[in-house]
Amino acid sequence: VDLDTARQKLEEFIPHVKNISDSSIRKMAGRDLARFKEFKKQGIAVRFGRFTQKENDQIRKNIEEFLSITGIDSAEKLLFTSRYPEDKETIHSLKAEHSFCEKISEGIPRPWRLVYYRARKMFDPNNYKGRYTKEEKEKLKKYHTMHGNDWKKISELMSRSNLSVAMKFSEIKSAINYGPWTNEEIQKLKHAVKEAMKRKLEKENAGCLSSLEQSNEDVWVDRETLCQQLPWSEIETKVGTRYWRQCKQKWNSILTKKMSKGQQFIHKDIKALQVKIALIKRLYEMKVEDASEVNWEEISHALGGVPRTYVQAKLYKLKVSCVPFWQKKTFSEIMDFIVEYKLPEFEKKL
Repeated sequence: VDLDTARQKLEEFIPHVKNISDSSIRKMAGRDLARFKEFKKQGIAVRFGRFTQKENDQIRKNIEEFLSITGIDSAEKLLFTSRYPEDKETIHSLKAEHSFCEKISEGIPRPWRLVYYRARKMFDPNNYKGRYTKEEKEKLKKYHTMHGNDWKKISELMSRSNLSVAMKFSEIKSAINYGPWTNEEIQKLKHAVKEAMKRKLEKENAGCLSSLEQSNEDVWVDRETLCQQLPWSEIETKVGTRYWRQCKQKWNSILTKKMSKGQQFIHKDIKALQVKIALIKRLYEMKVEDASEVNWEEISHALGGVPRTYVQAKLYKLKVSCVPFWQKKTFSEIMDFIVEYKLPEFEKKL
C-alpha cells in the first residue's frame, strides 16, 4: 500500500494520523491496519491515553507466552536486547520467526508501537531503583558533560531509564528556587506557555495561522487545549529558576484559579468537604472499571470548571489518605471502599 493510501485507511481509526511521520505510517500499515479492522468488526474502537489494568495484564500475558514459545529467559532480554550483545542476533531471529510485533499487541486495541513502549516501561528494572544518591547525581553531571543530551548512552552508564536520567538532570543542572513564586517567575512561566501554545497552534493549523508567530495579539484557546501536555523541559529552560515539575504544578494552579473565576477549592471545612463528596459521587455514578475510562472533563465541569489535573490530584490524595493498600486494588475496588467507608463519614462531618 502506498503512503497516501495507508494514511487514508488509518485515518478511519486514528483521527490525528496527519501528525504521524511517514515512517511510522508505513510501519502501522503493516503491523496495525489488519488488527484495527478486526477490532472494528468486534465493535471495539482503537484506544489512546492511559493503559487500563486489563491491558497491562494482557501485556504481561503476551510477554510470558512469547518467552515460553521462544525460550528467551527474561523480559529484559526480549525488550532491551542491546543490553545483551552476545545474545542479540539470536533474539532478533526469534522475534522475526515468531512474529513479535503481532504477539505483543494481541488482544490490545492500540497501535503496536504504543504497546511496545508500555511493555518496556513495565519490564525495565531500571525504572524501579528509588531515589538518586549523591554519588549518582555527581555521575549524572559528569556523564552529561561528556555525552550531552545522549540520554540513551547516559542511561546505559547509569543503569537507569532514559526518562529517569533526563528528568533528574533537569532538576539538578542549575540552582533551583524552592520558595514561593515571585511575580517575575510567574510572568516568565506565562510567557513561556504562551509561546509554546502559539507554536502548537501554528503547527496544527498551518494554513490559517501562518502569521501567528509574528503576532503580538493573544490567541483564544479552548480549555481542553490549555490543559493538554506542554513541552515542560523547554518551558523550564525559559523560566530558568524552576525545574519542569514545579512549572507544571504552578501552571495547573493558575488554570484552576482562572477557570473557577477565582474560587479557591483547596481550603478547609465546608467547601473542601463538598468538593470531596461531589467528586466521590460523580466517579461512583460513572461505574467505570479503570481510571482511564473516566470522563474527567465532565467531572471538572461539575466541580466548577477546574482543570482535569486538579480533579485527578484530588482523587489521588483521597485514595492515598483513605484506602489501605490502595496500590493493590483496582479502580472500582478503590471507589467501592471510599463509597462504603469514607463517604458516610464525610457526609456526617458536613
